Amino acid sequence: MSNVTTGLQTCRVLLEDVSLGEAVPKAQRARAIEECVAGVVQIPRGSWNGFRTELPGGVGLLVLNGLLIRQVGIGLGYGAELLGEGDLLRPWQEQDAQSALPHTTGWRVLEPTRLAVLDRPAAQRFAYYPELTGRLVARALERSRNLAVNMAIVQQSRVWTRLHMLMWHLANRWGYVRPEGVILPLRLTHSVLSDLVAARRPSVSVTLSEMAKADLVRRIPEGWLLTGAPPGELLELQPPGQPGAAHEATPVRSR
Repeated sequence: MSNVTTGLQTCRVLLEDVSLGEAVPKAQRARAIEECVAGVVQIPRGSWNGFRTELPGGVGLLVLNGLLIRQVGIGLGYGAELLGEGDLLRPWQEQDAQSALPHTTGWRVLEPTRLAVLDRPAAQRFAYYPELTGRLVARALERSRNLAVNMAIVQQSRVWTRLHMLMWHLANRWGYVRPEGVILPLRLTHSVLSDLVAARRPSVSVTLSEMAKADLVRRIPEGWLLTGAPPGELLELQPPGQPGAAHEATPVRSR
């Protein structure tokens, strides 16, 4: 399939992804917004096959909004990665990769998700604005840094520490400040959190109950409320210049 945008609804990518559009100089931005269009795929909640069709010559799938989790299992061990707005995906690439360790990869859509399909025609349109390439590469590198932090978090011995660090790590990207504390507006279930911290769900449920009694983390309609200060261990994991927590009244995004 040379052009997966055929028959799909299209969108102005830079209008929906404002941060990406800001990479283009102001003098060229209005034109770039009109020209940088791409097809859109909408995915409902539930399991997802990872968009098996490869995009020859394309960039990948850009998350416009929504929330997904990628799970990788090797034997009895597993890992998970939370992905959302602004992340760039190439699911077919890992499906075709050769590995000395047999593993399984699964995708689950936690919130209805919209993806911009940056196939070859879209990539050609984006190529007129080199700053967009730099911004997309920066996001890919940022995703790898976040994954490294996640790996460090799951190495902590106590489930309490893992959950506390994970919540603040996620708040660094998605959280915003309210008078009562930092809101993490993600409706993450105990099952999803257990995947993210590599712990059994019953242990996560018990620990979250204990953390709520300690007035550190509790569930609210919007998602989760974090109070107090982020754990010191998390601050040590942040690279130089990376903010350690949410400090503004609007969502704090690292991009």
